[in-house]
Amino acid sequence: NKIREAEAVLKEFGVRVKPIAVTKTEIQHNSLEEIARFAAIQVYTKVRTPVAVEDSGLFIEKLNGFPGPYSSYVYKTIGLKGILKLLEDYKDWEFRKATFIAVIAYALSENNVVVFKGVTEGHISFEIRGGGGFGYDPIFIPQGSIRTFAEMSIEEKSFYSHRGKAFRAFGEWLIKNSDILSKAKEKSL
Repeated sequence: NKIREAEAVLKEFGVRVKPIAVTKTEIQHNSLEEIARFAAIQVYTKVRTPVAVEDSGLFIEKLNGFPGPYSSYVYKTIGLKGILKLLEDYKDWEFRKATFIAVIAYALSENNVVVFKGVTEGHISFEIRGGGGFGYDPIFIPQGSIRTFAEMSIEEKSFYSHRGKAFRAFGEWLIKNSDILSKAKEKSL
């Protein structure tokens, strides 16, 4: 799903996404940037070519930023219903504020990693809605919309989403730094 979203944005910049099957360790850390940076360097050392790794988290204000960088684990353990249960006493939208953050770490070498960040403010819905998307998409309503990410097409979601914003920044950087990329690829060969 992340690959499809990356492709939807990066095609605007003429960039093709090529997934690679490499095992990586996802460290436990309070910082999405550090998690993505560690993974990008680890994968780079295995493939020896520039590589991008994305990590994201849902930060719910009333839950002191929980689940944050532990979003994947929380999703697997308590799921969407568990998050809604934690917020069931909060009937006012003001108490259901949440932020989705995506970080892309692009390793040009083991010592040269560029990081891109996308942030989307929004709210947690009162119920699970929509059949599209993945993860927390059925309960996250981005600011400026009345629909959850799961109720949107991939193109519409990419317009609003944290991941779309991060990949858009990455695509812009790739265009502006094509000379750096050529040199990095030559070194890796």
